Amino acid sequence: MTTIDLPRIQDALRLGHGPRTLDVFLEPTCPFSARAWGKLDELLARAGAERLTIRLRLQSQPWHLFSPVTTRAVLAAASLPDGAAAVRAVLGAIFTHRAEFEPADHCSGEVLDRTPRQVLARIEALSGLALAAAWERPELTAAVKWQARHARQNGIHVSPTFLIDGLAVPEMGSGETVDAWLERLGLAG
Repeated sequence: MTTIDLPRIQDALRLGHGPRTLDVFLEPTCPFSARAWGKLDELLARAGAERLTIRLRLQSQPWHLFSPVTTRAVLAAASLPDGAAAVRAVLGAIFTHRAEFEPADHCSGEVLDRTPRQVLARIEALSGLALAAAWERPELTAAVKWQARHARQNGIHVSPTFLIDGLAVPEMGSGETVDAWLERLGLAG
Protein backbone atom coordinates (compact mmCIF):
# COMPACT_ATOMS: atom_id res chain seq x y z
CA MET A 1 0.00 0.00 0.00
CA THR A 2 1.58 3.27 -1.07
CA THR A 3 -0.71 5.63 0.82
CA ILE A 4 -2.65 5.34 4.03
CA ASP A 5 -6.22 4.44 3.09
CA LEU A 6 -8.55 5.90 5.75
CA PRO A 7 -11.65 3.91 4.68
CA ARG A 8 -9.57 0.72 4.83
CA ILE A 9 -8.45 1.61 8.36
CA GLN A 10 -12.07 2.19 9.37
CA ASP A 11 -13.02 -1.20 7.90
CA ALA A 12 -10.29 -2.87 9.96
CA LEU A 13 -11.78 -1.30 13.09
CA ARG A 14 -15.25 -2.72 12.39
CA LEU A 15 -16.79 -5.94 13.67
CA GLY A 16 -20.04 -7.22 12.21
CA HIS A 17 -22.20 -5.67 9.52
CA GLY A 18 -25.65 -5.23 11.01
CA PRO A 19 -27.95 -2.20 10.99
CA ARG A 20 -27.64 -1.55 14.75
CA THR A 21 -24.35 0.23 15.53
CA LEU A 22 -22.28 0.36 18.67
CA ASP A 23 -19.32 2.71 18.72
CA VAL A 24 -16.86 1.72 21.45
CA PHE A 25 -14.23 4.32 22.32
CA LEU A 26 -11.19 2.52 23.72
CA GLU A 27 -7.81 3.63 25.02
CA PRO A 28 -5.20 0.89 24.49
CA THR A 29 -3.65 1.06 27.98
CA CYS A 30 -6.87 1.61 29.94
CA PRO A 31 -7.88 -1.34 32.16
CA PHE A 32 -11.58 -0.51 31.71
CA SER A 33 -11.14 -0.49 27.93
CA ALA A 34 -9.45 -3.88 28.25
CA ARG A 35 -12.46 -5.19 30.14
CA ALA A 36 -14.84 -3.87 27.45
CA TRP A 37 -12.63 -5.27 24.67
CA GLY A 38 -12.77 -8.69 26.30
CA LYS A 39 -16.58 -8.75 25.92
CA LEU A 40 -16.92 -7.59 22.32
CA ASP A 41 -16.53 -10.99 20.65
CA GLU A 42 -19.20 -12.51 22.88
CA LEU A 43 -21.45 -9.52 22.29
CA LEU A 44 -21.14 -9.85 18.53
CA ALA A 45 -21.62 -13.62 18.62
CA ARG A 46 -24.75 -13.37 20.74
CA ALA A 47 -26.24 -10.39 18.90
CA GLY A 48 -25.34 -11.73 15.47
CA ALA A 49 -22.97 -10.10 13.00
CA GLU A 50 -25.90 -9.56 10.66
CA ARG A 51 -27.74 -7.52 13.33
CA LEU A 52 -24.90 -5.52 14.91
CA THR A 53 -21.94 -3.46 13.75
CA ILE A 54 -19.32 -2.63 16.37
CA ARG A 55 -17.05 0.23 15.40
CA LEU A 56 -13.85 0.50 17.40
CA ARG A 57 -12.82 4.09 18.06
CA LEU A 58 -9.59 5.09 19.73
CA GLN A 59 -9.59 7.66 22.50
CA SER A 60 -6.07 8.73 23.42
CA GLN A 61 -5.93 10.06 26.97
CA PRO A 62 -3.14 12.25 28.37
CA TRP A 63 -2.95 10.61 31.79
CA HIS A 64 -1.90 7.37 30.08
CA LEU A 65 1.70 8.28 29.24
CA PHE A 66 2.10 6.12 26.13
CA SER A 67 -1.47 6.51 24.92
CA PRO A 68 -0.51 8.32 21.69
CA VAL A 69 2.16 5.71 20.91
CA THR A 70 -0.14 2.74 21.50
CA THR A 71 -3.02 4.42 19.67
CA ARG A 72 -0.84 5.05 16.64
CA ALA A 73 0.36 1.44 16.79
CA VAL A 74 -3.23 0.20 16.59
CA LEU A 75 -3.89 2.44 13.59
CA ALA A 76 -0.65 1.28 11.97
CA ALA A 77 -1.89 -2.28 12.41
CA ALA A 78 -5.22 -1.33 10.83
CA SER A 79 -3.37 -0.04 7.75
CA LEU A 80 -1.72 -3.43 7.11
CA PRO A 81 -3.06 -5.79 4.42
CA ASP A 82 -4.91 -7.94 7.00
CA GLY A 83 -5.79 -4.96 9.15
CA ALA A 84 -8.65 -6.49 11.16
CA ALA A 85 -6.52 -9.40 12.36
CA ALA A 86 -3.59 -7.07 12.99
CA VAL A 87 -5.77 -4.75 15.12
CA ARG A 88 -6.89 -7.73 17.20
CA ALA A 89 -3.29 -8.86 17.67
CA VAL A 90 -2.04 -5.41 18.69
CA LEU A 91 -4.91 -4.56 21.04
CA GLY A 92 -4.73 -8.03 22.56
CA ALA A 93 -0.97 -7.67 23.13
CA ILE A 94 -1.29 -4.24 24.74
CA PHE A 95 -4.30 -5.11 26.91
CA THR A 96 -2.71 -8.38 28.06
CA HIS A 97 0.61 -6.72 28.93
CA ARG A 98 -0.67 -3.34 30.11
CA ALA A 99 1.98 -2.95 32.83
CA GLU A 100 4.63 -2.76 30.10
CA PHE A 101 2.95 0.29 28.56
CA GLU A 102 1.64 2.27 31.51
CA PRO A 103 3.77 3.67 34.38
CA ALA A 104 2.78 2.78 37.92
CA ASP A 105 0.18 5.29 39.14
CA HIS A 106 0.53 6.92 35.68
CA CYS A 107 3.79 8.55 36.79
CA SER A 108 6.50 6.23 38.13
CA GLY A 109 8.46 3.05 37.62
CA GLU A 110 10.68 1.52 34.97
CA VAL A 111 8.24 2.23 32.15
CA LEU A 112 9.24 5.90 32.39
CA ASP A 113 12.65 4.99 30.97
CA ARG A 114 11.18 3.71 27.70
CA THR A 115 11.22 5.70 24.50
CA PRO A 116 8.35 5.62 22.02
CA ARG A 117 10.54 3.53 19.69
CA GLN A 118 11.09 0.99 22.49
CA VAL A 119 7.36 0.87 23.23
CA LEU A 120 6.63 0.24 19.55
CA ALA A 121 9.30 -2.48 19.40
CA ARG A 122 7.72 -4.19 22.41
CA ILE A 123 4.28 -4.08 20.78
CA GLU A 124 5.80 -5.62 17.66
CA ALA A 125 7.43 -8.38 19.69
CA LEU A 126 4.25 -9.19 21.60
CA SER A 127 1.94 -9.06 18.58
CA GLY A 128 4.29 -10.71 16.11
CA LEU A 129 3.72 -7.90 13.62
CA ALA A 130 6.09 -5.51 11.90
CA LEU A 131 4.50 -2.11 12.53
CA ALA A 132 7.40 0.37 12.37
CA ALA A 133 7.18 1.12 8.64
CA ALA A 134 3.45 1.89 8.81
CA TRP A 135 3.82 3.69 12.17
CA GLU A 136 6.49 6.02 10.77
CA ARG A 137 4.51 7.03 7.67
CA PRO A 138 3.47 10.68 7.96
CA GLU A 139 0.12 9.94 6.31
CA LEU A 140 -0.90 7.84 9.32
CA THR A 141 -1.21 11.09 11.25
CA ALA A 142 -4.46 11.75 9.34
CA ALA A 143 -5.96 8.58 10.85
CA VAL A 144 -4.79 9.59 14.33
CA LYS A 145 -6.30 13.05 13.92
CA TRP A 146 -9.56 11.60 12.59
CA GLN A 147 -9.95 9.47 15.73
CA ALA A 148 -9.27 12.47 18.00
CA ARG A 149 -11.59 14.77 16.06
CA HIS A 150 -14.38 12.17 15.96
CA ALA A 151 -14.18 11.68 19.73
CA ARG A 152 -14.21 15.41 20.43
CA GLN A 153 -17.12 16.03 18.06
CA ASN A 154 -19.11 13.41 19.97
CA GLY A 155 -18.20 14.78 23.40
CA ILE A 156 -16.11 11.75 24.32
CA HIS A 157 -13.67 12.40 27.15
CA VAL A 158 -13.00 9.02 28.79
CA SER A 159 -12.76 5.39 27.85
CA PRO A 160 -14.56 3.26 27.36
CA THR A 161 -17.48 5.28 26.13
CA PHE A 162 -20.32 3.79 24.11
CA LEU A 163 -22.59 5.23 21.43
CA ILE A 164 -25.64 3.32 20.25
CA ASP A 165 -26.72 4.39 16.78
CA GLY A 166 -24.76 7.61 17.23
CA LEU A 167 -26.11 8.56 20.65
CA ALA A 168 -23.91 8.49 23.76
CA VAL A 169 -25.04 6.11 26.49
CA PRO A 170 -23.12 7.40 29.54
CA GLU A 171 -24.58 4.78 31.88
CA MET A 172 -23.24 1.93 29.73
CA GLY A 173 -19.97 0.62 31.13
CA SER A 174 -17.33 -2.05 30.95
CA GLY A 175 -18.47 -3.46 34.29
CA GLU A 176 -21.84 -4.46 32.86
CA THR A 177 -22.54 -7.95 31.57
CA VAL A 178 -22.96 -8.80 27.92
CA ASP A 179 -26.62 -9.50 28.76
CA ALA A 180 -27.00 -5.89 29.94
CA TRP A 181 -25.36 -4.63 26.76
CA LEU A 182 -27.72 -6.72 24.64
CA GLU A 183 -30.66 -5.23 26.52
CA ARG A 184 -29.38 -1.69 25.94
CA LEU A 185 -28.97 -2.46 22.24
CA GLY A 186 -32.45 -3.96 22.00
CA LEU A 187 -30.91 -7.21 20.77
CA ALA A 188 -31.57 -9.51 23.74
CA GLY A 189 -33.30 -12.81 23.20
